[in-house]
Amino acid sequence: MKQQQNEALQLFRDLVDDFRDPNFVWQLVALAACIGAAWLIVRWWLSRHHKADGGRLHDAGARLAFPVTALVLVSIAKLVLQKFIHINLFRLAIPLLGSMILVRAVVFVLRQAFPKATWLTTWERIIAGFVWGWLALYITDLAPHVIDALEGVSVPLGSQSINLWMILQGVLTVFLTVVVALWIAGVIEARLMRMEGVDSSLRIVGVRVAKSLLTVAALVTGLTMAGIDMTAFSVFTGALGVGLGLGMQRIASNYVSGFIILLDRSIHIGDVIQVGTDSGQVTKITTRYTVLQHPAGTEYIVPNEALIANVVQNQSYSDTRMRLTTTIGVAYDTDLDLARRLMCEAAAAHPRVLSDSPPSVFLTAFGESAINLELGFWIADPEAGRGNVISDINLVVWKAFRENGIQIPFPQREVRMLKEKTAD
Repeated sequence: MKQQQNEALQLFRDLVDDFRDPNFVWQLVALAACIGAAWLIVRWWLSRHHKADGGRLHDAGARLAFPVTALVLVSIAKLVLQKFIHINLFRLAIPLLGSMILVRAVVFVLRQAFPKATWLTTWERIIAGFVWGWLALYITDLAPHVIDALEGVSVPLGSQSINLWMILQGVLTVFLTVVVALWIAGVIEARLMRMEGVDSSLRIVGVRVAKSLLTVAALVTGLTMAGIDMTAFSVFTGALGVGLGLGMQRIASNYVSGFIILLDRSIHIGDVIQVGTDSGQVTKITTRYTVLQHPAGTEYIVPNEALIANVVQNQSYSDTRMRLTTTIGVAYDTDLDLARRLMCEAAAAHPRVLSDSPPSVFLTAFGESAINLELGFWIADPEAGRGNVISDINLVVWKAFRENGIQIPFPQREVRMLKEKTAD
C-alpha cells in the first residue's frame, strides 16, 4: 500500500517536471487526439445504433461508450508513445477515465432501478466528487494519513469496536452491492414484464419479492465483506422486531395485505372499485397502498388493509360490463309507448352503449305529478366514466321529448282560500 502511494506521489512529481519540458506539448496533442477520436467514434456508433434499435441503447452508450473508448485509445497511445516521449500525462489520464467509467456505470444502474427519480442528478455529482476526491488524495500521498485518522476514531458496538474507516468501507461496499443487486432486479423486472402469459399481479409480486431478497442479500454481503460482524447488530434487529410488534403493526399489516392482494388477484390495475365512500379506477398497487383515480381527477390513496378488511365493490372483477340507469318523469297524458321508444333510441345511439344488450325502459312508479320511467342500458368501459354517458343520453331524451311534444312535469300545488262564515 505504501509502495503504491509512493508511486502515485512520484507520478505527480514527474508530471510537474514535465510542465517545464518543451516536449510536454506533444503529450497534450496526443491526449487531445485520443479524446477527440473517441468522441467521433462514439458519435458515429451511437447514431447507427440509435436508428437501428429505436434509441434503447442511447442512454447506456451516451454514458459509458465515451469513457470506455477514450480509455482504450489512451492506453494504446501510452504503449506506442512511451518509447519516444514521456507519458506521465497518460498515466494520470487513465485512472481519471477509469473513475469516470465507475461513476457513470453506477449512476446508469441507479437510473435503470429508479427511472423516475429526479435526485439522481445530484447523486451523480456527489459520487463523482467522492471518487475524484479520493483519487486526488491517493495521488498526493495523503490517503494513508486520512485512513490513520479515521481508524483512530472508534465506536464500541457490543463486543466489537468499529472505527470510522471500517464504517466508511462498509457504507461504500454496501452501496456497491446494493447497486449491483438493483441492476440484477432491473433485469429480472424487464424479463418478467415481457411475459404476457403471466398475470400482471403475479409479475408485480415477482418483481417486488426479487428486489426485497436481493436488497437484503446485498446488505448482508456488503457488511460481511467490510469485516463487520453481523451479530453486533442483534440489539438493533431485536429492537426492530419489538417496534414491528408494537408501534408498526399497522404498517406491517398493510404490507402483508398488499402481497395478499397481488397474489390472490382479487384486484387488478384498471378495475373500477368502491371502498366505503371512495371509488375510482385502480391505477397503482404497491405493497403498502392502492391508488384509486376518480373520474373527476381526484386520487384516493387507500391502505391495503382496508381492501382486505372491508367489503370492496369491484365493478370489473369478472366482467367489465356495467348497467346504468336514469329515471325520467312524464306527464299522465303522455303516449307511453312513444316515450319508451324515444328513450331507447336515445340510449342505443350512444357509441358506448352495448348493442348486444339493448336498452330497456320500465315504468317504476306513479308519482304525484308524473309517471316515472327508468331507462337502463349497458356499457363495457366504466373506467371511462359513468356520469358523462348518463348526461349525454339525458340531453338526447330531452331534445326528443321537446320535438314530439312530450312534457316532463314538475310538482304543482293549488292553494284554495276558504272564507270563514260569520255569524249574523
